[in-house]
Amino acid sequence: MRVAVLQMTSGVDPVRNAATIVAAIRDARAGGADMLFTPEMSGLLDRDRERAAANLSDTDSDVVLAAVRAAAAATGLWVHIGSLALKGERDDGRLVNRGLVIDGSGAVRTHYDKMHLFDVDLPTGESWRESAAYAPGERAVVVETPWAAIGLSVCYDLRFSELYRRLSDAGAKILTVPAAFTVPTGRAHWHTLLRARAIESACFVIAAAQSGLHQDGRETYGHSLVIDPWGEILLDMGEGAGLGFADIDFTRLDDVRARIPVLAHRRPIPSPETFG
Repeated sequence: MRVAVLQMTSGVDPVRNAATIVAAIRDARAGGADMLFTPEMSGLLDRDRERAAANLSDTDSDVVLAAVRAAAAATGLWVHIGSLALKGERDDGRLVNRGLVIDGSGAVRTHYDKMHLFDVDLPTGESWRESAAYAPGERAVVVETPWAAIGLSVCYDLRFSELYRRLSDAGAKILTVPAAFTVPTGRAHWHTLLRARAIESACFVIAAAQSGLHQDGRETYGHSLVIDPWGEILLDMGEGAGLGFADIDFTRLDDVRARIPVLAHRRPIPSPETFG
């Protein structure tokens, strides 16, 4: 399987972001890719909620999703949109941060809503309250593709290893972690956490990332990665926007799982006994 990874510096205009993704779909197909992976918030990255509200849509009318579906159908390329901010489904008015898998006919095969929301205060002074605007997802998702089963996640999910255990137990051979990591947390934890998820799950990991200084003033870490089940980095895109490629050999996964059969050795973990 040949994968293409789009590293973006998404802005506040969904039409421009859609054009970037559509161009990447054409280039990915020309480069021999079977599937393209894009970052979290591919369609819109704008922390100004009033301005962003004017550009938000529901699934049926989102301009980015429509453009990507048309381009996928035109090229026959599968696409994982890392996530889009979508509205219209919640009684409380909150959005969903939704990843979508689109097949080569342009059909949406499934979607996943980010479960773990980024509500943190960083030492740099950055403060984020994702739950003020977004509702958490309530289901884990594995999707079958012609190449392998793929387990879906988004960004901050990365810190919650139980999710990836569930995905690999359900048959996932690839884990996706589209992200818009901050620079401080990216420098500290991005490579370490992603390699750990690959090793402990004996899966390939594909992590398409946002990178650089965005129109809304935030800065993201970049370093989109493809990692094999042994924890070896097959692709590190560094900083800046662009398109990268990696070849995934599933005999490598079979070899790693035979060498150290962590999935077969897993056991239910009982609640700990407390003493003292």
